Amino acid sequence: MSSRRPIQALPALLVSQIAAGEVIERPASVLKELVENAIDAGSQTIEVRLEAGGIKRICVADDGFGIPHQELNLALTQHATSKIHSLAELESVSSMGFRGEALASIAAVSRLTIISRTRDDAHAWSLEPGMAEPAPASGGYGTTVDVRHLFDQVPARRKFLRAEGTELGHCMDAIERLALAYPDLGFRVFHQDRAIRQWLPGSALQRMSDVLGDTIHTDGIEVNVHGGPMALTGVITRPTAARSRADKQFLYVNGRHVRDRTISHAIRTAYADVLHGDKQPAYVLFIQIDPAAVDVNVHPAKHEVRFRDSGAVHQFVAKAIGQALASVPRVNDPMVQISPAGSPPSAEANSAGAHQSTQSDSSVKNTFPGNRTGSMTNERFTQAPLFRRTSNSSIQSTAWQTLYEPLPIQPYANSDRPSSVESAPSPFHETEFPLGFAIGQVHGIYILAQTARGLALIDMHAAHERVVYEQLKQAMDMQALPQQALLVPVVFQATHQEVALADECRDALRELGFDIGAAGPQSLALRTVPAMLARGDLEALARGVLRDLEMIGASQLLTEQRNTLLATMACHGAVRANRKLTLEEMNALLRQMEQTERADQCNHGRPTWIHWSVSDLDKLFLRGQ
Repeated sequence: MSSRRPIQALPALLVSQIAAGEVIERPASVLKELVENAIDAGSQTIEVRLEAGGIKRICVADDGFGIPHQELNLALTQHATSKIHSLAELESVSSMGFRGEALASIAAVSRLTIISRTRDDAHAWSLEPGMAEPAPASGGYGTTVDVRHLFDQVPARRKFLRAEGTELGHCMDAIERLALAYPDLGFRVFHQDRAIRQWLPGSALQRMSDVLGDTIHTDGIEVNVHGGPMALTGVITRPTAARSRADKQFLYVNGRHVRDRTISHAIRTAYADVLHGDKQPAYVLFIQIDPAAVDVNVHPAKHEVRFRDSGAVHQFVAKAIGQALASVPRVNDPMVQISPAGSPPSAEANSAGAHQSTQSDSSVKNTFPGNRTGSMTNERFTQAPLFRRTSNSSIQSTAWQTLYEPLPIQPYANSDRPSSVESAPSPFHETEFPLGFAIGQVHGIYILAQTARGLALIDMHAAHERVVYEQLKQAMDMQALPQQALLVPVVFQATHQEVALADECRDALRELGFDIGAAGPQSLALRTVPAMLARGDLEALARGVLRDLEMIGASQLLTEQRNTLLATMACHGAVRANRKLTLEEMNALLRQMEQTERADQCNHGRPTWIHWSVSDLDKLFLRGQ
């Protein structure tokens, strides 16, 4: 048995190195902390210089306020900061940094030099750890922090670093996340003294395009929703542009990039019945919320936050994203044009799109958290509905029990019906009939329609399936959810935490259609369930709802299971392939699609129609070439 070792205070350097381990994981962590300090300093331009992927050198220079030379020593002291001075300020943090430990932590695991000059200084001042006083130096207004030989003094940490290219990639990811949040700031990035990236100050939309590529222009949907103390702004991509990887998802809370399971779950919920398979949407979203309603001091690297009312945040985000996705697209909208496979967009479309981009981007302003100018508006991202929702839907007054019956296609009124394609309005009224008029059926599967700009091809089963599905959901949402009392309660084992949670959330559970109460110290009894789910695995359903309430403060499990059932009903109720349709029936389906939310995709996330412009068709036949 080893002898007992005495308790003793650790050396100051070792304490700093232990603290640094919580904040400084790799060069990208250093870069993030330094750039955030530059942003807090009121900079307009930030320059980053890297060597060996940041392992040998990370230098961040800004043109901000600068640090008075008499405060430079404090800047390298642990828990010394200008960001907060009281507990009240900690509970409503609005700056990027606030703990006062980044520079001290970096200095403990590297060779650090800080050079700074305020507008009142005649010259700059330089300081390195160990110096008693700052020394005069040359330099412009602002602050430069030069970090060299990261982890040379901590070999155990150095060996965990990856190859230079990998570390450079992490550094670029870090700077991109910050550049997206602050489009009104200029960023320049050098590696091995070679310029590799530059972003000029501009609009939020332009910065997104610069960082993420043209996907934002071609497949973006603007989100701009304000509700009470919260606002959600940014851009999401259409489900048809979903990716196999989740590497283009950027979420910001009060300008800070975070990973939050509540919001991530809300976004997945909104995309639930429009994504195909395991595809992932791309998005850049900014939540603005009262700083007092969110705790940013829950993670050493500030990657996570905790909301005071996570359920309200979840509901707000899910509804806002759902409304954006529900907008009905126009066939002639350049954001939803789909060219034939292997064919690039026509030159006419490209030139028109380029002109619109130049014209609209010049007027775009920023409202995202962290931005310091105007408001973001761009008619490209306007998602105005084509039709007002009618209140005389044929199924709104139908009892929920009868919704299992297949729904027939409802033809439109005779006054709106053209007797043939030739008798349709000419030119087509785009705002009234964006999907045009049917010409005929193709192989009993597709409807071919002539539009004002070209031809549309519609998968009739997939399209009708979406129409029926949305009608079923609308009907269910308009009436109270029927409940069913169980003749014999379902009793199941539970932990003390689950029993306490069921008691705490009793009202929320009743709103969802559940009556769950304690049946013992470690057991729960389920007495009432939503009627349409009464034949499922009730114990698993109850446990899932409780788990959601504990993790994110709200539960979408009931809605998800209900929608799964409705999707199955819609599939069975939709018109089948190889069914012969008349022109009247085909046109009726097109009119229903134009009034249905999410009609551009079936319930499984696949497109319901594609469109070729006349210029696309001309190109296929080499007309004019």
